[in-house]
Amino acid sequence: MNKAYLSIEALGVSFSKSGRVSEVLRGVDLQVQQGEFVSIIGHSGCGKTTLLNVVAGLVPITTGAVILDHQAVEAPGPDRAVVFQNHSLLPWLSVYDNVKLAVDKVFGGKKSGKQRREWVLHNLALVQMTHAKDKRPAELSGGMKQRVGIARALAMEPKVLLLDEPFGALDALTRAHLQDSVMDIHAKLGNTVLMITHDVDEAVLLSDRIVMMTNGPAAGVGEVLEVPLPRPRRRLELATHADYIRSRSRVLEFLYARHALRDVA
Repeated sequence: MNKAYLSIEALGVSFSKSGRVSEVLRGVDLQVQQGEFVSIIGHSGCGKTTLLNVVAGLVPITTGAVILDHQAVEAPGPDRAVVFQNHSLLPWLSVYDNVKLAVDKVFGGKKSGKQRREWVLHNLALVQMTHAKDKRPAELSGGMKQRVGIARALAMEPKVLLLDEPFGALDALTRAHLQDSVMDIHAKLGNTVLMITHDVDEAVLLSDRIVMMTNGPAAGVGEVLEVPLPRPRRRLELATHADYIRSRSRVLEFLYARHALRDVA
């Protein structure tokens, strides 16, 4: 196999506070190929978000390395765009201007003003938000805000799109619509996606592979599951699909039988 597009190698992350060291991740190895959609799942406290933040360059590495397209990740950069559970839109800017801010930052010296405008509108169209381009975040629903956040991230043309439980705060119907949109966008762009989730069905529906984390502290990769479902995927057709049921059961068995979260007294 060729060298992975994104390679997480023997990664360890520890934090120190008041002289005490807390080891969050230990010996994490993960290779992601270009165009893959990989989900990371595990119980609270297993270091999922820490792992994503390391790839984003927001948390320093203690041991090991993260290599993206032959370059070591050591700081934040536009080659890695993050969509958080909280949309993080600037409330005083319109939808258009929230996306334009990122486009100007990344492409200010590379695209003309006209090209940047067309690129903003192109990415808003990808998430079906062109009609709301002049609205401000306070005028949008939660799902619409997340669509704008996804458009802003895509407009940066990142090498890896990082999703940190992007649908976690949404109602079930809105979540389903956004999941379908993300699948459609991935099919169109063939982009590389690393997503954190706590939702087993979401992981199976969206992913090429599911990375299951052991419990913290000093969490690591417990198992990686290939999801053998053909694309495009339609949720209603998958409900009774044997491979969907098998994959879902495998993740549930890992999380709730072999690595059940135990209460701490």
